[in-house]
Amino acid sequence: MVHNAYDSFQLLTNCPARIDAVESHNSKLFAGCYDGSLRIYSPQSPSSELRQDSYLLETTVSGFSKKPIVAMKVLASRELLLSLSESIAFHKLPNLETVAVITKAKGANAYSWDDRRGFLCFSRQKRVCVFKHDGGGGFVEVRDFGVPDTVKSMSWCGENICLGIRKEYVILNTANGTLSEVFPSGRVAPPLVTSLPSGELLLGKDNIGVFVDQNGKLLQTERLCWSEAPTAIVIQNPYAIALLPRRVEVRLLRSPYPLIQTVVLQNIRHLVKSNNAVIVGLDNSVHVLFPVSIGAQIVQLTASGNFEEALALCKLLPPEESSVRAAKESSIHTRFAHYLFENGSYEEAMEHFLASQVDITHVLSMYPSISLPKTTLIPPPDKMVDISGDETSLSRGSSGFSDDMETSSPRYFMESEGNAALESKKMSHNTLMALIKYLQKKRPGIIEKATSEGTEEVISDAVGKTYGAYDSSKTKKSNKGRGTISLNSGAREMAAILDTALLQALLHTGQSGAAVELLKGVNYCDVKICEEILMKSKSYSALLELFKSNSMHHEALKLLNQLSEESKSNQSQSEMKQIFSPEMIIEYLKPLCRTDPMLVLEYSMLVLESCPTQTIDLFLSGNISADLVNSYLKQHAPNMQGRYLELMMAMNETAVSGNLQNEMVQIYLSEVLDLHAALSAQQKWDDKDHPPERKKLLSALENISGYNPQTLLKRLPRDALYEERAVILGKMNQHELALSIYVHKLHAPDLALAYCDRIYESVTYLPSGKPASNIYLTLLQIYLNPKKSAKDFAKRIVALGSFESSDTTKMMESVLSSKVKGGRSKKIVAIEGAEDMMRAGLSSSTDSGRSDVDAEEPMEEGNSTVMISEVLDLLSQRWERINGAQALKLLPRETKLQNLLPFLAPLLRNSSEAHRNYSVIKSLRQSENLQVKEELYKHRKGVVQVTSDSMCSLCNKKIGASVFAVYPNGTTLVHFVCFKDSQGMKAVSKTSHGRRR
Repeated sequence: MVHNAYDSFQLLTNCPARIDAVESHNSKLFAGCYDGSLRIYSPQSPSSELRQDSYLLETTVSGFSKKPIVAMKVLASRELLLSLSESIAFHKLPNLETVAVITKAKGANAYSWDDRRGFLCFSRQKRVCVFKHDGGGGFVEVRDFGVPDTVKSMSWCGENICLGIRKEYVILNTANGTLSEVFPSGRVAPPLVTSLPSGELLLGKDNIGVFVDQNGKLLQTERLCWSEAPTAIVIQNPYAIALLPRRVEVRLLRSPYPLIQTVVLQNIRHLVKSNNAVIVGLDNSVHVLFPVSIGAQIVQLTASGNFEEALALCKLLPPEESSVRAAKESSIHTRFAHYLFENGSYEEAMEHFLASQVDITHVLSMYPSISLPKTTLIPPPDKMVDISGDETSLSRGSSGFSDDMETSSPRYFMESEGNAALESKKMSHNTLMALIKYLQKKRPGIIEKATSEGTEEVISDAVGKTYGAYDSSKTKKSNKGRGTISLNSGAREMAAILDTALLQALLHTGQSGAAVELLKGVNYCDVKICEEILMKSKSYSALLELFKSNSMHHEALKLLNQLSEESKSNQSQSEMKQIFSPEMIIEYLKPLCRTDPMLVLEYSMLVLESCPTQTIDLFLSGNISADLVNSYLKQHAPNMQGRYLELMMAMNETAVSGNLQNEMVQIYLSEVLDLHAALSAQQKWDDKDHPPERKKLLSALENISGYNPQTLLKRLPRDALYEERAVILGKMNQHELALSIYVHKLHAPDLALAYCDRIYESVTYLPSGKPASNIYLTLLQIYLNPKKSAKDFAKRIVALGSFESSDTTKMMESVLSSKVKGGRSKKIVAIEGAEDMMRAGLSSSTDSGRSDVDAEEPMEEGNSTVMISEVLDLLSQRWERINGAQALKLLPRETKLQNLLPFLAPLLRNSSEAHRNYSVIKSLRQSENLQVKEELYKHRKGVVQVTSDSMCSLCNKKIGASVFAVYPNGTTLVHFVCFKDSQGMKAVSKTSHGRRR
């Protein structure tokens, strides 16, 4: 026997006649005897239910029935007593007046009453009859069905009837009378049908009870097994009580249907359920099984370790004791959890800890190896929650709990001092996995509370309110670290304990990925404890997420840089190198560009050299000011400043301001000047060489427009970098000076010609509306008129700010002493129009109109050597871009026409072709003009006939002798005045419509 669910009490002894049927009504006991009499017993003090009291015979109704009473049933809702004897009779309670007798039930051996609908069914021989109570004192027959064999047991199941006939169970459909087989009955015991409170059925098959639904379909695989085949079963939730030959068995109506109690009595004949007890009828006596109070049963079950049965009974406590019930369930769950934990069922134990709503610190105290933050919420490790002392509260309350409790602590309670084996067991993989699942299930609710608490605190601070006076030792939790938790924050304190423990459990079980995911989201891990553990376990990815979630960006970036350097130094650790690379620093910095650009700049210096493209992309995507980046690089990483500006130009040239463009060109020039100084010291400088530095500088000078050319021009040396000087002069629109350098200093007519092509094709060279072909005439003039004044040229250079006046003479001597290409020396004389060029230089404007010499200007040829071959090459190569007439005026008279044939031949052909084309176009235009005139004449010849009947289409009056107008169709006539008025109205309507729009 597990525990006492019922207390047996002998209510009646020494009945004069054998008791064949027994029933109760309120506190009265009805005994139907073999002699047909009905004996009524009652206690000394009346009540509404059976009591454990001495019952005395109140009255005897002799001749209640002519034959022995087989069965009785009190219909409490209708105040009727149903009795089965030679027929079925109904008597009114409490005075037992006869209400109805169903004569058709004569010989009936089984019946079933449906109290909800007031339907009675009974079996007689091989017939099943259905009667309905009409609400008064009569019964009306509804249906009569035939069945294959004699019915041994029957019960309503919804609107159908389950019948237990001799060899099987069937379902009788009362609507159409069809029978549906369920399964065969047992071989030893007769069929037994028992209706359950849920509407389902319990069908007996010898000593086995099978559960089926109202249609006879099996509900579950489990079976209720009795010690022997029962002869009667009653259901009193949560128990099933069965009448066996020599005893009464009580089993829990819940899988696995354990045996709860056995009541041994001799010669038991009847088992009947009353309103508050179970009546056991013997031959001449009656025993009543009074249920023990639910609270007392819970105490018994808990003390004996039957926790599941105790929890099932807790659900039967009345609703008004909901708070008491919750406390009992929590205590039982906690004790059950400890029992399961000590016996190795860790996951089940954690499920019960969850159900008990016990504080997580209670569970974590079972894991001494897990470090937790020092808070007021954690009890000392040597003290366990006293779960045995809760038994006293279980035994009290309105449920009538028994005070007879075992006070000693069961053997499965945890002791305060465990041995080493127990501690090892507590930190095993299985125990930690169970703890992880427990914490993960508890986490959402705790994190939600902590988050809402933090939100309320922020709102309170924002509106200038506080929740109370803060102690000077209490500190608020900052966003930059959760190592110190505010003592006034219970929810966040609990969240810190949970997350810190969960992280350690994940690491101990090798779930580093899950630990990283935990730290990526909202978490309250204790920074100090977790940092130490993560460093010991070398879980660097998780440590980085810990720093990141607590806004400890400096620590995270320092760690990332350290790991990146270690992965570089140790090439054998290929795995580490893949995980920790400089690119990770860039990825970490991306979200910080908007919030902390100075931090981004500080730590981007660590990877700018190894990952320049990605770093510059970081600056661009983060919208960090380019001027700020350039200024920071200039101060902390000047060697990378040029690289940054280069990548900026390559990625997004429009984002680079003129100041930065000028900065980049200055950097390039500094590199070239340093190279020039070094090679000049070694006497290895050659101005014709183009190392990468010079190529880069020349490309920048030609393609970038945002720099200041005058500033650059002042930095150029006087005896080198002539090509750079020419490009800069070109940017200043000093094309004549630039071409002079190409021709007389660099001796590179091809570069001069390419320069002219660039200017011609560029839309920027159109000063004062001059044609772009003037640039070729300027070059032609330089080739033909080398008598320019060296003094005036030097003055112009000084005016441009390229040199100091003291250096001008040296520079011009260098120019004048240069030799022409091919070894022929050429004497460079004053440049024609020096005053005009001087004014142009002083005003920093473009070349004036003097660049193309007018025909009236005198030509000085003297002893100078004209570069006639270059002139002829220029004319033959660019004849289509040069004004032929002006070019011929500039040529010396001694020039032979034969030499000009490559220039004049295509020029004349082009001119003749253009003349022919213009003539054709002129003829076509004349022909078109004639066609238009002819059409005009045709329209003027139109005739309109105006008669006395001609009407105006606008005013519908006759035209008469008035001035009229004709529409283009030639038929519509209107008065000229009407026409003008209509045109005026259209104009007004268009104007008003435009104003409305």
